[in-house]
This record gives sequence, structure tokens and C-alpha cells, in this order.
Amino acid sequence: MTLPTQPPHIKAVIFDCDGVLVDSEPAAFAMLGEDMARHGLPLTHAEMEAHFLGGTIPGAAAKARALGADLPANWVDDFYERLYARLAEGTPLIPDVLGVIAALDAAGIAYAVGSNGSDRKMQVTLGQHPALLAKLHGRLFSGQTLGAPKPAPDLYLHAARALGVPPAHAAVIEDSPTGARAARAAGMTCFGYAPHGQASALRAEGAIPFTDMRDLPGLLGL
Repeated sequence: MTLPTQPPHIKAVIFDCDGVLVDSEPAAFAMLGEDMARHGLPLTHAEMEAHFLGGTIPGAAAKARALGADLPANWVDDFYERLYARLAEGTPLIPDVLGVIAALDAAGIAYAVGSNGSDRKMQVTLGQHPALLAKLHGRLFSGQTLGAPKPAPDLYLHAARALGVPPAHAAVIEDSPTGARAARAAGMTCFGYAPHGQASALRAEGAIPFTDMRDLPGLLGL
């Protein structure tokens, strides 16, 4: 595989969480599909990704209602509780992501997480991997907590400030077009993790696609 080259100017890396650090999206999309069908909006997996990938649960509720879903008023809170319970049953790390973290540590590159997921969700998923969670202490940032989820650039700009790095020297690792759009708006280089065929959509938002986490250190110039 021929990889794009990247100038060695990256001083910090900001990871999305779901689908980049932890493999939480299959469970979340399975639940979304079940709920949407139950409330009058049957969707294929591809349609759900197009509508909801990289967004928030409140955003998913608003979009689903606009598309005709008859969601109850308390659906968001109820969905979160059921999702947390399902994720707590077991959420694996994305393959080879610990190798990326080790490469960053060896190179002295700072890193953080910028997720549209809630703080509690990150604790549920990353908390199953205490060694990684310990490395991320104080560097987990939620767009919902900030009140500015992606595709707004605010979350990534906030994370870069926390790491003390200008946006032009920060790289973002994303798996959704929504997140890639946020990175582009923040003026950051974005690498789009696309193991299941999202490469063209990520590339359209300015990301550099890759399909294997083992390739990422090389892309970052490590």
C-alpha cells in the first residue's frame, strides 16, 4: 500500500473516540436501527450512517423526527441509559490503536480525545481499558459538554488549546465526514480511518484516508 506523505510538523494528535479508539459503533447502530424501526422509521445500515454517523444522540432524535419517526419525548435519555448498559457489556479497542499510542509516547507527541459522545459514554467505553484511560486523564473532551458538537470546530480547537499546540500543528483522527468537516474548519490536518469503505466521503471533507491503524504512525511522520 502506498501511503500519502505528510510533512513532519505534527506536534499533537486529537482522536475521535467512537470508531477510532473504541469499537462502539456496531452496538450503537444496532440499537438505533431497532428503535427507529419500532417508532416508524425503518432504515438500512447505510442510511443510518448517512444520517447519524459522527453526530449526537439529541441530533439523531431531531433528524429522525424530521424524517417521520414517532419518538417519545424521553427517548434521548432512555436511549442513553440502554446504550450505556449495552456498551458496558464489552466494548473492544479498535485493532492496533495501542500501537499508535505507544508510537506517540515514544515520539513525545501529545494527544487528547475530542468526541461528540457524552463524558459518561467515554468513561463507560474507555473505562474498560484502564491503562489507556489513565493516559488520557484530563484530556477527554466532549462536544456535548462544551455545547458545540462537531461539525463545529470548537471541540477540536478547545482540545488543541488544552494541549498547548496551534491548530496548524495538530492532527485529527476521524472516522466520520462530520468530524472531518470539523477538523477542516479548525484548520487541522485530518486522517480519516476508513476500514469499511468511508474513504471517499472522508476524502471529500479534506481528510487523508487510511484503512489500518498500523499505517497511522507513518502517516504522522513518526
